[in-house]
Amino acid sequence: MSVPRVHAVTAFVPSRDFALSKQFYLDLGFQLTWDGDGACGLAIDGHGIILQNFYVKEHAENFMMSLGVDDADAWWERIQSLGIAEKYKLGMAKPPALQPWGLRVLYLADPTGVLWHIAERPKA
Repeated sequence: MSVPRVHAVTAFVPSRDFALSKQFYLDLGFQLTWDGDGACGLAIDGHGIILQNFYVKEHAENFMMSLGVDDADAWWERIQSLGIAEKYKLGMAKPPALQPWGLRVLYLADPTGVLWHIAERPKA
């Protein structure tokens, strides 16, 4: 028996300060796709998340997301030029580096502590 078609997998991302987190994602380049009471949809290049007005410290600080990109250096330059780390007082903002598992990854924690792996697969 075949598996029924799936059209999306979407993570519910927690936020300690919903308005601040929403602005962080908009500044990063996400677009607001819908806005509701306690949650909103955000998308970038057709890939989305649901930002929720929900916060449990232990959950948020152990939550990770991955964003696959073509050029991690360009993303790092954008983050630096916009002053994202300073504006949002981020605890983690590390430039791209080759990881042992073969991806170049820059690390960026959002204002809630959600860790983003912005990852580029090196060209062969």
